[in-house]
Amino acid sequence: VAVGAPVSAHHSFAMFDTARRVTLVGTVTAFEWTNPHVYIELDVPDEKGGAKHWSVELGSPSILQQGGWKFSDVKVGDKVTAVINPLRNGDPGGLLFQVTLRDGRVLGNGPGRGGA
Repeated sequence: VAVGAPVSAHHSFAMFDTARRVTLVGTVTAFEWTNPHVYIELDVPDEKGGAKHWSVELGSPSILQQGGWKFSDVKVGDKVTAVINPLRNGDPGGLLFQVTLRDGRVLGNGPGRGGA
């Protein structure tokens, strides 16, 4: 008989640098309204005239709904401004602090987590 330690279903946010914020202005390439976390995929223009792809992690759909989000708020092709806590390892990704949507609304990463 094997006995295992309890496993948490939630990962740590230690991979994000919560002491830093980076602002991204880009075009949405995907919006994944899924459990346990929502993702916004963005193409952000770079200094060479190309684009860098960023993956931005958000809270769960239920937490976001409590902060005023709807699954229809973000669509592929939307231009948005996202303020994120970047990944510590330097990869192009991060944890959302707040986003300014195409209609000008500012939403955070759930109630009391950024936003207007």
